[in-house]
Amino acid sequence: MTDQLSHTTEDVPFAMTRGTRVPAPRYFDREFAQLEDERLWSRTWQMACRLEEIPAPGDYETYTIGDQSLIVLRLNEDTIRAYYNACRHRGTQLAVGSGSFRGGQIACPFHGWRWNLDGTNSFVFGPEAFTESVADPLELCLPQAKVGTWGGCVFVNLDPDAPALEDALAPMPSLLDPLGIDLMKVVWWKAVDLPANWKLAMEAFIEGYHVMASHPQITQGQFDEYDADSLAYEVHDNGHSHYINRPGAQRSQRRKVDYLDEVEALIDASRILCEGLEAMTLPSDLQVIETLRQREVGEDASLGSELVKVIYEHAAQEGIPLPQLKGKDLIKWGGVFFVFPNYFVLPQYGNALCYRFRPVLGDPERCLLELWSVSIPAASAEVGKPEMQGPFTPDDSEHWPLIPLQDFANITRQQKGIHNRTFEHTRISHVYEVGIANLHQEVDRYLAQD
Repeated sequence: MTDQLSHTTEDVPFAMTRGTRVPAPRYFDREFAQLEDERLWSRTWQMACRLEEIPAPGDYETYTIGDQSLIVLRLNEDTIRAYYNACRHRGTQLAVGSGSFRGGQIACPFHGWRWNLDGTNSFVFGPEAFTESVADPLELCLPQAKVGTWGGCVFVNLDPDAPALEDALAPMPSLLDPLGIDLMKVVWWKAVDLPANWKLAMEAFIEGYHVMASHPQITQGQFDEYDADSLAYEVHDNGHSHYINRPGAQRSQRRKVDYLDEVEALIDASRILCEGLEAMTLPSDLQVIETLRQREVGEDASLGSELVKVIYEHAAQEGIPLPQLKGKDLIKWGGVFFVFPNYFVLPQYGNALCYRFRPVLGDPERCLLELWSVSIPAASAEVGKPEMQGPFTPDDSEHWPLIPLQDFANITRQQKGIHNRTFEHTRISHVYEVGIANLHQEVDRYLAQD
């Protein structure tokens, strides 16, 4: 990443002109947020729902971004549609929340007009009272947004000229598909109403630089400074980025321990993650990892290889179709993958934690953050339709474990702090926070387009 940017964004307010500085008003200026509504959210592929939310024909989930609402609907086993959520008569929303359209009909609650699941109009009450042009069957078809599927999710795009989903997401599918994220199903789904700009909130998860200070229980006091060699950061075209743990990386002041001590340290760290996040490492994984205490191994045993063995042995016993991974894919466990503009996947073992961030219309200093804990179930398991819990407040310790509470507290304080009159811009590390700069540069690319 270079400090001085070569592209021109004269028409973008508070544009990124340096790769290491983000102007503070980007996080609270209403004109900037309005421009995002007009030029960013109307043109980008966004994760709208998970496939298990709409398992049967007629099942739907509404998706709202800004002032636009879509009905994401399963037409049949192979086809999903996204209709604009407005009656063609007088604009009444045809659906709210989620559910299933009875009898294969989408009905307006106001005057009873109806549509087939394929979007064609099936009934107008008193058609003789309307002129032929008003009740033209072609005019009455429900307009559609573009739809695609990837990673167990449905993606939508409001731009009819948008590039294909696979092109927009590249290279993220090639990085994540081997991990079996398309096989994962929802364990829990929660939401929080955060008093922060959506970009500011996301940035806390685009970098791992904050872990030592924000989540000291994870590092357990082992490291007194951050080691640039411990995480591998990479940015991609289209605004995507990811970071993973480098295999064999040594952090500063790390204790030299024998194998059994390493096992106990892994169990402690796994328990902290399991209890503090309730995702990625699930209680069943912790039980499996604890069996390493009794496992007989050779003198040259590697903890990493033994961990992989017990994870796969457990999966085989339980009938979990965990993909067989090689080293280059195994090191993605514990990584963070950001899919522009607002979706994250954090994989570990056969699980993942997923995030989605959306701005709140009319308030650039609020966003809705949703979190999904997902896992590959046994092949024989029955998977139900997930339901969102919340939105909860960011300080609700009854519904949020420790790690999210720590993140939410920092994000809330950061949104307040950037208003200080002496604070003109954030200062971005070209090593640890390169993904943040990449995000903002991609946002500007959209905002610069008419």
